[in-house]
Amino acid sequence: MFRRGLRQVIEAEPGLTIVAEAEDGVAALEQIRRLKPKVAVLDIDMPKLDGFAVVKALQQESLPTGIVILTMHKDEDLFNEAMNRNVQAFILKDSAVQDIAGSIRAVAAGQYFISPAISVYLLNRNRRASAVARQNPGLAALTPTERRVLQLIADYQTNKEIAAALFVSPRTVENHRANICQKLTLHGSHALLRFALENRSTLD
Repeated sequence: MFRRGLRQVIEAEPGLTIVAEAEDGVAALEQIRRLKPKVAVLDIDMPKLDGFAVVKALQQESLPTGIVILTMHKDEDLFNEAMNRNVQAFILKDSAVQDIAGSIRAVAAGQYFISPAISVYLLNRNRRASAVARQNPGLAALTPTERRVLQLIADYQTNKEIAAALFVSPRTVENHRANICQKLTLHGSHALLRFALENRSTLD
């Protein structure tokens, strides 16, 4: 019922066209692979594959579809998880009727969209990022690729998985890890993983 109502709202918007619907994450992923839509609206709580699992698969396959995450949960940890995965829009079901069209248009234009009710989460995230940057000045010296490696480490990705995601060799990933440790003055076999996990929500 909710999906049908949301469809009616989207179809009433000029310039927006729905190309497919899916009842679960597996079907959604198959439809996105086949149709390659400009934007996909994914519920976090889809059966078979949740929204984040679909996002991970899309990113691993380098599919260009922009993502709107839709959820009933007003939860800061879920919001940060979405941001860590470079999701462009995060909206609440409570305000979906008001926010869905704006979020789709924003993502299609390469912009970001967050439901106003959770804008404080973004402020909190920015404050934490600023604090981490002050405490770890070496972060500013990291290249975009090194920051991406750090994000993937925080997502428990192995060197082989990171290499596949970045289209480089595992040896190149090892070099990136060594450079990150040097810039952040991290020592010990688990120091890099610990840093990545502790600062996961600030590694944009």
